[in-house]
Amino acid sequence: MIDVIIAGGGPTGVMLAAELRLHGVEALVLERDAEPTEVVRALGMHARSIEVMAQRGLLDRFLELGRQSPLGGFFAGIAKASPERLDTNHPYTLGIPQPTTLRVLTEHALELGVEIRRGRELVGLSQDDDGVTVELADGDRLRARYVVGCDGGRSTVRKLLGVGFPGVAARNQWLLGEMQVTAPVEEVTALVTEIRKTNLWFGVGPSGNGAFRVVAPAKEVVEDRTVPPTLDELKEQMRAIAGTDFGVHSPRWLSRFSDATRQADRYRVGRVLLAGDAAHVHPPLGGQGLNLGVQDAFNLGWKLAAEVTGWAPEGLLDSYHAERHPVAAAVLDNTLAQGELMALDPGPQAVRRLVAELMDFPEVNRYLIEKIIGINVRYDLGEGHELLGRRLRDVSLKRGRLYELMYGGRGLLLDQTGLLSVAGWADRVDHVVDVSEELDVPAVLLRPDGYVAWAGDDQQDLLDHLPRWFGAPTG
Repeated sequence: MIDVIIAGGGPTGVMLAAELRLHGVEALVLERDAEPTEVVRALGMHARSIEVMAQRGLLDRFLELGRQSPLGGFFAGIAKASPERLDTNHPYTLGIPQPTTLRVLTEHALELGVEIRRGRELVGLSQDDDGVTVELADGDRLRARYVVGCDGGRSTVRKLLGVGFPGVAARNQWLLGEMQVTAPVEEVTALVTEIRKTNLWFGVGPSGNGAFRVVAPAKEVVEDRTVPPTLDELKEQMRAIAGTDFGVHSPRWLSRFSDATRQADRYRVGRVLLAGDAAHVHPPLGGQGLNLGVQDAFNLGWKLAAEVTGWAPEGLLDSYHAERHPVAAAVLDNTLAQGELMALDPGPQAVRRLVAELMDFPEVNRYLIEKIIGINVRYDLGEGHELLGRRLRDVSLKRGRLYELMYGGRGLLLDQTGLLSVAGWADRVDHVVDVSEELDVPAVLLRPDGYVAWAGDDQQDLLDHLPRWFGAPTG
């Protein structure tokens, strides 16, 4: 029996598989497509995802391939300066196309021993008290202790589970592609800049290697958006909006996206769980989709591994839904709000002007950008220190940096007193005695995902909190 089968080999699925392997859990990824997609739906990473990569020692790989850009203008395209005093060492966006992100994460997963089988589509599943049986399109059957659906917005796993997916149906649709342009770059830039003063849903810009990324509103909403548009369809819409199609030709790929906004009402049904777009879909405003999915995987990985390896305390796996469902709901809300602010009608435009004025207040600008980049998340871990439930940024220590201590995906007690102990949990929690001028608390207990589970200096209080996240002591 396989420990965990993951349906879907996108960034969420591959990230989850890697997190499981850090804990010695067998992870098999089943991906329907025979080859990785070239479609570039996501264009980069925000601060929290960048921190996630730093916590696993992957950030240098991404920095070599990406481009750092300021954070201003990410909320509804309202042009403001990047906020100051953000609580992160990475106050930028890392521009990197989704296929490149997937390639780096896949290399990482393979290095850890993840098995990825391409051209294998999950079409059926049934579960019992001991495991889950999955059926593949070729008739093969596999057995696993757990299954996670990371198979996108039209998730087969979610549908087979009968999980509700309530929300707002698509009202608008857009055409997206990467192609060659014959018009001079200066002409394209000038005209697109003028159009985007009143229509932020239209864009034509360089995407690298001589190609251009084009996005334009569709003429109508097509029910099956998995059917790509034709180049003629895209050119027609470009001419309707810009008066020219800029001589676009030779598309590398064409795709559609919509403003459908939905969320699964349950992230877990027995031994089957959902993550990424299988659990939530929303418009790509603010570039939050890939980031949200990767962070789902980061939250779920260590919890599912604990369940498989047998040390998970009661309720740990269910805390995945309890923590991540509200986070996604907040993202759905902010994308809906951004969509309204980008509508061309007089009412929404008046509200947009008002929000733009409010964003001149640094606190408002910072608050809205923190929503987009994911560093404002606070899980409800009960009453306690103000750090409780928040992720801790990469503080400097006397002997290095905090995130350098987290590559293995274990819990961490950062002890500035040298008087505390994690005896009984040493197989799950590292104890590091070091000091940081940036940390105004005697000690913090960090979960494997970097969120603060306890802060203080009382040994008995620490012993009361360790079992909640790391199970019963050994020895």
